[in-house]
Amino acid sequence: MTDTTARDRSAERAVVLLSGGLDSATTLALARGQQLECHTLALDYGQRHIAELAAAGRLATVLGAASHRVVSVDLRAIGGSALTDDLAVPEQGAESPQGIPITYVPARNTILLAIALGLAETLDAANLFIGVNAIDYSGYPDCRPQFIAAFEDLARVATKRAIEGGAIQIRTPLINLTKAEIIRTGHRLGLDYGLTVSCYQADEQGQACGKCDSCRIRNQGFIEAGLPDPTVYQPGAAPG
Repeated sequence: MTDTTARDRSAERAVVLLSGGLDSATTLALARGQQLECHTLALDYGQRHIAELAAAGRLATVLGAASHRVVSVDLRAIGGSALTDDLAVPEQGAESPQGIPITYVPARNTILLAIALGLAETLDAANLFIGVNAIDYSGYPDCRPQFIAAFEDLARVATKRAIEGGAIQIRTPLINLTKAEIIRTGHRLGLDYGLTVSCYQADEQGQACGKCDSCRIRNQGFIEAGLPDPTVYQPGAAPG
């Protein structure tokens, strides 16, 4: 294989971070729509439920990922988040605290990107997709363009591939879209959002609580997109 052929194949290959939620599923659908060979990666970080990991596996299969991996990093060991610690998930109607919410998981996206960067090097993939969004989101610092730009700078000096002239591009196709725009994009691509799990406290079947911040943002997105919300809610639960 010539160097040119190897570079061409590398440019057609991507690692896609896939949580099982709405945003990451749309990101994978967009990458597949570009005819990229997508290798998906989910992180089992000790989150409250594993329903989203099951959703990630389903989505990887349905959307035609070339491979799917689940990497375990137990962030319960450091705690500090309602998603990994014995802390209550804020629900709709409760007084919203100022600042970054308790559902922020310390360093999660930094760890996710670091692992995905390693996989991209291993697979000789030129593209690394992450579905972060800085418009309709919960205010996490590691979803902002500044964070992505800083990590991309790090990747340029931290990887063998970049030093040898083959930088890995971190691609964030959703970062400046509203939730409604994201949903319309996925709908246009034929994505079944009923396969996704977004709720912070979904049950074992992936049924949503309808009360957490993630449920609220997701439901409002469907309303603003003018599309039916396929989310399955727990008995007696519904957003509002």
